[in-house]
Amino acid sequence: MGRIRFASLATLLVLAWGHAPPSTAAAAGVQDAPLEASFDWFEYEGGDPADAKYTPGQGQFRNPVLKGFYPDPSVVRVGADYYMVNSTFGWFPGIPVFHSRDLVNWTQIGNAIDRVDQLDFGKHDLVNGVFAPAIEHHDGLFYIANTCFPSCGGNFVITARDPAGPWSDPVWLPDLAGGIDPSLFFDDDGRAWIVNNDLPEGGKERYPGHRAIWLQEFDAKALRTLGPRRVLLDGGVVPAEKPEYVEGPHLFKTDGWYYLTAAEGGTGEMHQQVVLRSREVTGPYVAWSENPVLTQRDLPRDRPLPITSAGHADFVQTQDGDWWAVFLGNRPYPPPGSRGSAGSHYVNTGRETFLMPVHWEDGWPRITAAGQRIPWVLDAPALPAGQAPVPTSGAFAIRVGFEGRQLPLDWITVRNPRESWYRLDGGALHLQARAVGLGERDNPSFLARRQQHQGALASTAVRFVPQRDGDTAGLAAFQNEDFWYLLAVTRENGMPMVVLDRRDGRRKDQPRTGTRLASAPLPAAAVDQPLYLRIRARGAEYDFEYATVEGQWQSLARDADGTLLSTSVAGGFTGAVFGLYAARQGATP
Repeated sequence: MGRIRFASLATLLVLAWGHAPPSTAAAAGVQDAPLEASFDWFEYEGGDPADAKYTPGQGQFRNPVLKGFYPDPSVVRVGADYYMVNSTFGWFPGIPVFHSRDLVNWTQIGNAIDRVDQLDFGKHDLVNGVFAPAIEHHDGLFYIANTCFPSCGGNFVITARDPAGPWSDPVWLPDLAGGIDPSLFFDDDGRAWIVNNDLPEGGKERYPGHRAIWLQEFDAKALRTLGPRRVLLDGGVVPAEKPEYVEGPHLFKTDGWYYLTAAEGGTGEMHQQVVLRSREVTGPYVAWSENPVLTQRDLPRDRPLPITSAGHADFVQTQDGDWWAVFLGNRPYPPPGSRGSAGSHYVNTGRETFLMPVHWEDGWPRITAAGQRIPWVLDAPALPAGQAPVPTSGAFAIRVGFEGRQLPLDWITVRNPRESWYRLDGGALHLQARAVGLGERDNPSFLARRQQHQGALASTAVRFVPQRDGDTAGLAAFQNEDFWYLLAVTRENGMPMVVLDRRDGRRKDQPRTGTRLASAPLPAAAVDQPLYLRIRARGAEYDFEYATVEGQWQSLARDADGTLLSTSVAGGFTGAVFGLYAARQGATP
């Protein structure tokens, strides 16, 4: 493991807080008084090596079109408008809804799961919850078919007249129990069908990861399945190779053919997209002999600036007849020298949304040819160029000033909030410090925004006066409850401190409150004044800085191990976030 370099601590004159000591404060009821942390603003900026190396020309765009944790894209066109949704797993609000006119510039217009009583994510790992949503439109109504797993209901459909919401409460699909990844298809005759992943016929695997794609008719008015279920694809397109986890199915129709497309090989580096077709919606479906239609699994692992794990594609036809596909992919950063081998695959930004044209070959759709790399820059669709008020691709910087009464739509928290613990007022975000820690499978006072670049900088200004030892507020780099860093202001032995804590789930003996890596005393003059906090991501290394005077940054720690925020280490299917957090003494260890 690499060694973290901690900054030397300046000699600071530390004075008393100027209020009652802990025992007197507790007797006076201070521990029960409301305690808030106020954040004046949040800034994020980032860029990647590919941003510097590849520059789009006139009429071109960059991949990915949605950077950061935006996996499992599904897209639908309604006239000249395109709408896309992504997975969010155990984060709330769930299932972001994006709008675009050009397939390149995307603006988030809502979240399909934005009411705490729509779904209950419980206290499961963040890898659970909602994943692989599929959006469709028919006769003026939008549909999202989805799965809430493992114990929050199963498969369901929600609907909305306006894709920005509100979306309905879930209507459950008990016939699909045990399966995942449902997707709707509306045929020319008005009949609707639903496809999904499930165990093969008989409910038994022939090998680990053996799955099948099933079809059943769907009543779009009553929102229920009907009739028999049938298997369209058992195992994968080459069953003898024992392909794993065929999933994410979609149906579409063109030129008299029904096309079934699905991902197989798991969502890692063996991911690929395959296609089959039939003259009848019920099959039989025949696989293309030139499958897969999309993959990066056949490329050398040591290639520079790799895009990996491509798959889970959804196809869309433009109003001019061209075909495009959105799909997920990973952008791993270089192995961190002494911390990994050449075969390591570290990804902190999560699975992201990419866009490529679809080329037709003898009636079959192709996204990448054998050995073809997904391009970082390519020609844009022949659509009127759009704009996005909040950038989602390339290098960019944003500042959130917390004006108004609503958080930006892309801010999220872990699991369902069961009480009101934040407010926007006076141009600041105020978090109630509660006895719920980052290391708990619960809903702490934590609001976050995705890390969207390998090289990223997140900063904020916090105002917080701890009432007791252990009261804490600050800025976190977070993957899940077992893997995070927290740069924060707290009180220790009655003294104000800025601290860096880490939870590394690889250490089973580590408390859920994490381990203290570094600390520095703060002057009494800093009490109730803004404390500036900054986290810098540099691929495999993260740096942590603070300032009592804006712009006069002091290093608290450098070169901290960033790989613990990667899915290779932390597991799961999400991505790292930067978030604002507050807790009071009493958070469960």
